[in-house]
Amino acid sequence: MRVVVLGLCTAMVLVVRVAGAQMPLPASKPPDGATLFKQQCAVCHTLSLSEPMRQGPPLVKVVGRPAGKVEGFHYSDGLAKADFTWDETRLDAWLADPQAVIPGVIMIYRQAKPETRAAIIAFLKEQH
Repeated sequence: MRVVVLGLCTAMVLVVRVAGAQMPLPASKPPDGATLFKQQCAVCHTLSLSEPMRQGPPLVKVVGRPAGKVEGFHYSDGLAKADFTWDETRLDAWLADPQAVIPGVIMIYRQAKPETRAAIIAFLKEQH
């Protein structure tokens, strides 16, 4: 009987020690730009000039494109008069707060997380 009790006590001590040890958390995956685009952008934007336009202009080849210049899309006055080219910095500011970039624009989406904005922008850069 003593051997069984001693064995149980040893096993309990081992369980307590293992339970108290710090288990490393699995590394989190970086956000997937394609998935984020589908979830957060594709409601209003396409990635094709041949698809019917939605509420927002198509975003294929947006990086390096002059702002407010997709033929056939009706832009707000501010965007239609914009005098800049979309680059990573401008897109990051735009996704964080479009109204701060061009007051009066219609786009209401805002993304507070820099890593989410970066993943979406990286995905858009690939769409050439």
